Amino acid sequence: MKTVTLTILLLAVISSHAMKRGRDYMREKVCQEFNNLGKDHFRAGAIISSSKKYSNATYEEILNVVHEIVAIAEKCCPEGADANCYENESLALSAKSCSDSAPFPKHAGIEACCTEKGLERKLCLAALKHPPKEFPTYVEPSNAEVCEAFAKDPQDFRDRYLYEYSTDYSIAPLPVLAASAMSYISMVATCCISAVPRICFLRERLNRRSLAILTHVSNKACSHYDLLGKEKTKLSYVIKFAQKSTNASYEDVIALATDASEVLSRACNPTANVSFERELSEHTAKICSKLSAKDQRFADCCAGECTVKAYFCIYSLPWAKSPHLPDFPQPDDEDLCRENYGNLKPLHYMFEIARRYTYAPEALFTALRDSSRSIVANCCSDDDPKACFALKRPQMTEQLFNLLAKGNELCSEYTHLPFLEFKKKLRETYSEAFPETTEEILSGLVEQRASFASTCCLVNAPPIYCGLKVKSGVSHTCSHNVCLLH
Repeated sequence: MKTVTLTILLLAVISSHAMKRGRDYMREKVCQEFNNLGKDHFRAGAIISSSKKYSNATYEEILNVVHEIVAIAEKCCPEGADANCYENESLALSAKSCSDSAPFPKHAGIEACCTEKGLERKLCLAALKHPPKEFPTYVEPSNAEVCEAFAKDPQDFRDRYLYEYSTDYSIAPLPVLAASAMSYISMVATCCISAVPRICFLRERLNRRSLAILTHVSNKACSHYDLLGKEKTKLSYVIKFAQKSTNASYEDVIALATDASEVLSRACNPTANVSFERELSEHTAKICSKLSAKDQRFADCCAGECTVKAYFCIYSLPWAKSPHLPDFPQPDDEDLCRENYGNLKPLHYMFEIARRYTYAPEALFTALRDSSRSIVANCCSDDDPKACFALKRPQMTEQLFNLLAKGNELCSEYTHLPFLEFKKKLRETYSEAFPETTEEILSGLVEQRASFASTCCLVNAPPIYCGLKVKSGVSHTCSHNVCLLH
């Protein structure tokens, strides 16, 4: 596989303007950063932005990228440098990136970029990026281990930490990520020379707690938005609010879900000059205003100022208990085929389902929506839509609601039982259902279902992993004639 490079620091931010404003604009932005920050801070910023962009690259590959970025800035940004220096050096770097032996982050898609020339090639290379990690991999060492590594080689410690932290939180907005990462480096530099390091670390970690929470929340929220897009994000928040506050009205939930998708569309956009923290705080104030009176748990989170901590409290709230609610009317076949049916009614429908199946993983609702849309599309284009719906809709509804009920039951048990008791109950359930099953198959089924529950029976479960697991169950991809959730 060929390799690709980040051609300049912050090019991901300015590339949309660069095509219109040309090479001088790019050089001015890079050199402005280099001259304002100085080489050391510029280099740190290059590590953060490169690691963020290429979150699956090795540490050595990132340092190779950073070395090239800094070298170009050092050569081309001093006063009196050749006016064509930046253009020539960046073109040479683009050519080097297209070499099979280039020591830069590996990336599929490089071949298409390397067929371009000049500015188009540089912009194409800059647009390439790695998919984000779904699970963080960095484990923070003990205070003693941190200080030992820092004392041995302060720059290597800093560089490695910036790389590890930035690859784990690669979707967090760059200003948030950089502020959080550099605050940690500052804490280490201060506390490792303190007379009482333990007390210093405790104090400094408390001081940076809000920033660390903001990084975590922004990375999760922007990853979710990046994966789903604006409209599906709105649906996601309809489900989240409905499952956490079953007393909330649909009007309040749809207003908050719409606001959440609008906030993330602005705050997660790398070219938008907005403060994620300010946008989040304003959104939190709206949540507190609408839901505090409906749910004591929200009121407790909202006590005091509507800050990032309040949002994190709301974000971390577990599912509400599934209430006993009356049946609700399902959309008529005729309504489903109306040209202007739109998204409002389906969202209301999903809201009603979510508040009745509060423990069901969100990925199950996505499966419900996708399957429903498929049936609707097929039947509405059929010569006899009414007959098509009469044939397909009851079976589809029964299967999907059975899946929701199974997921709701599974996650309710996982939530309320200690893990070992949960696995014991799974084993008993499978033993009763399949008395002829061998011990090997039985153990495999228990582990499979327990693995699904331990990852997907969480309020903010990883969407890609759980989506694949649910898709497997919905499509009846079974092992030993027993489906994951059936």
